[in-house]
Amino acid sequence: MATMMLKLKAECTIGLSIWCIVGSSLVPAAKPQHGKFYTGSTYIILNTAELKSGFRRHDVHYWVGEESKEEDCLMASDKAVELDVALGSSTVQYRETQGEESDKFLSYFKPCVIPVQGCFFSHLKGSGDRSNATTMFRCEGEHVARVTQVLFSRSSLDHKSVFIVDTPSKIFLFSGCNSSMQTRAKALDVVKHLKENRHSGRCEIAAIEDGKLVGDSDAGEFWNLFGGYAPIPRDLPDTVKEEPPTAPSKKLFWINKRNLVPLEAHLLDREMLNSDRSYMLDCSTEIFIWMGMTTLVSERKSCVTVLEDYVHSQGRSFNVVTFIMTEGHETVDFKMHFQHWPRNVELKLYEAGREKVAAIFKYQGYDVTEIPEDKPQQLISCSGSLKVWLVDRGCTNLLSTEDQEQLYTGDCYIIRYSYVEDGKDYHLFFAWSGKNSVKDDSMVATSLMSSMAGSVKGHPVVAQVFEGREPELFLSVFRSLIIFKGGRSAAYKNSVLQKNPRNGYHQKEGVALFRVQGLKHDCVQAIQVDLVASSLNSSHCYILQDNSLFLTWLGGLSSPNDHNILDMMMSKLCPMKQSLVVREGSEPDHFWKALGGRSEYSKEKRVKGWPADPHLYACRFEQGLLKVKEVFSFCQDDLATEETLILDCNDEIYVWVGLHSDITSKEQALNIGKMFLQDSAANGGRSIEKTVYAITEGDEPVFFRNFFSWDNSKQSSMVGNSFERKLAVLKGVSPKLETPDRSMRRLPSRRPGVSSEPTTPEHQHQQQLTARRAFGSASAGRFVRERSPAAAPPTSSPSPKSRSSSSTSSTPTAVARRLFPASVHASEAVHVVSTGTARRR
Repeated sequence: MATMMLKLKAECTIGLSIWCIVGSSLVPAAKPQHGKFYTGSTYIILNTAELKSGFRRHDVHYWVGEESKEEDCLMASDKAVELDVALGSSTVQYRETQGEESDKFLSYFKPCVIPVQGCFFSHLKGSGDRSNATTMFRCEGEHVARVTQVLFSRSSLDHKSVFIVDTPSKIFLFSGCNSSMQTRAKALDVVKHLKENRHSGRCEIAAIEDGKLVGDSDAGEFWNLFGGYAPIPRDLPDTVKEEPPTAPSKKLFWINKRNLVPLEAHLLDREMLNSDRSYMLDCSTEIFIWMGMTTLVSERKSCVTVLEDYVHSQGRSFNVVTFIMTEGHETVDFKMHFQHWPRNVELKLYEAGREKVAAIFKYQGYDVTEIPEDKPQQLISCSGSLKVWLVDRGCTNLLSTEDQEQLYTGDCYIIRYSYVEDGKDYHLFFAWSGKNSVKDDSMVATSLMSSMAGSVKGHPVVAQVFEGREPELFLSVFRSLIIFKGGRSAAYKNSVLQKNPRNGYHQKEGVALFRVQGLKHDCVQAIQVDLVASSLNSSHCYILQDNSLFLTWLGGLSSPNDHNILDMMMSKLCPMKQSLVVREGSEPDHFWKALGGRSEYSKEKRVKGWPADPHLYACRFEQGLLKVKEVFSFCQDDLATEETLILDCNDEIYVWVGLHSDITSKEQALNIGKMFLQDSAANGGRSIEKTVYAITEGDEPVFFRNFFSWDNSKQSSMVGNSFERKLAVLKGVSPKLETPDRSMRRLPSRRPGVSSEPTTPEHQHQQQLTARRAFGSASAGRFVRERSPAAAPPTSSPSPKSRSSSSTSSTPTAVARRLFPASVHASEAVHVVSTGTARRR
């Protein structure tokens, strides 16, 4: 086995590979069979996705049918471990049981998974899934459909679920009065699937609403299937009482030769996990197996056997989600249970390392003198118009064209960039807060920005930005930008005393140091930094102003493009002035004297990190708690009009708000993003000073749409909620169009303080109170991250009219041939074809 592993290269095709256990062999499932699982069989599913970094992520699931054999389950767990080792011990393994599948697993097989009675071997040469019998299904879930076949009887109906009755000539969709609109819309996807696969697209569709009988012939036909109408009994209350969220009980075990040794600790710490051991963490609804990187394959197989015995002995085989992972490839949920988990190390490139990389390329025949730099992408149109307002004590003052490209660290500003895209007028608003700005000004700036966005015609998008964390999109709206120390607002001058003149506000005839950077030749920035030598970095260029003398310092790791940007910024910062060029290592004495003397500074080339892969989360509030749940394998259809969703791109957060959601203002949307970041920071994650965008349905700009495989035809302004829209399309009815009521950004009256002239003093106090209320309400809320259980118990929602209560050179086949014994049926299988992944700019 070890020799075989050394020969394998984990270069798998993108998409799904599925094998079914048949006796002692594994048979690859043909692509048409993907998503069709037999209740008497056990399967291994490998999903391979290419990350933005260029690396590939492998997730291994083994699915156990409710009628499958125990020996098949054990074989599947062993083979999953072997597959993990063959792929470099880089996978995360999941145990999936029929009816309790994880959201991640179900997201691979849209629109649904409908288990089929029997086993894979007896149906290997079957002709398809066609039946003349009437069948009945229960549908649950809002972002993945959980479909369960139930007894065709009136007693199977209830008020909180959606049911599908599939007859030979017609498909009926019955929506319980307490089911959410998202669940109903997701059930329509299942109806469409049944129509196309079981009826070859030739059958009628009828939608029945719970409690409505008058004037509906389809309802009469539906109830006649059950022998006539009879009222459905009231839903029983959930047996589990709603309790305040508390820390779940955690039990950590060391797996020692198939024995579980409890490890007692008040708080779990990363230091408790040793690389030569394996551990099991039981968190009630979730069980994690963690295997050290130096453990043997035989030890890992025994760990999985221990896990199977553990869940069976406690009768938890069908109500617990299990995760199996190797050291270095832990999931976020696992790391959240431990204190002091090390953060990811920032990527750096040393000079010696760069020379080695260049030498390797030359040896391979490439003429390499410099590592190529990333070319900036065109995010939005560059032909738009820019306006900048200074925020001061609740007032806004429009800056002149000359002053709008000069920001101060002690101030807050509102920036509006208007441009045309696809024939539509877009307005991009930023509320920029300097590092030393007054907190009241920062809060008021966001409130005033939201008010401005509500008063413009077109498609507005708002964002909150912090100094030092500006995204490329923000910098690209300025042709040149200079950020000075100090401030111009009266609020800053009255609240901050300049204690250190050397690092204080900028003076035209003073001493100052500027770091120069830029995305391209027409997008350059100069940022005033502390006047000390430790502010230097070998990878940047700097401008040193010493009264009337100017020196330009070229870092040893800077590029020719950096030097060109430096020349352009020099003409902006100090026109008609000549500068003395100083290269790193040849500085004159008066250069160091102006910086207060020599000192150590960074001489490392910082490489821009790999772009983060986006994650989508559905948001909802329950009893003052913000709960989020990840939406896996997301697409444009997941943007339901009743939802509020967060697209997490690590450095940037997008809060998308549907027109039928409960969010009524852009301040609320921005604060939801802020609460999301606060939770990440509390769990040892990133800074809360990330850029947060608020985007309303129908106003999506191209830089947001690029995260999806966007179809503009789905963006029609159709009347109704997500269920009504899908039903109209499914029935082939021409959708009625209307102008969407974007009340979220249409305020009844224009708020004071939004103008190009200073507002009156009488309005200032009211503006500050308004902003505090807008921010205080969201900041007082609490945050809970939902764990995406395999199948949460169904809960009732208040009303279908309100928003939902729960709104969230080796191929795999070649690897399998080396790992799994040859099968006599393998020749009948079809090779898997790679599937697409979500796009990003």
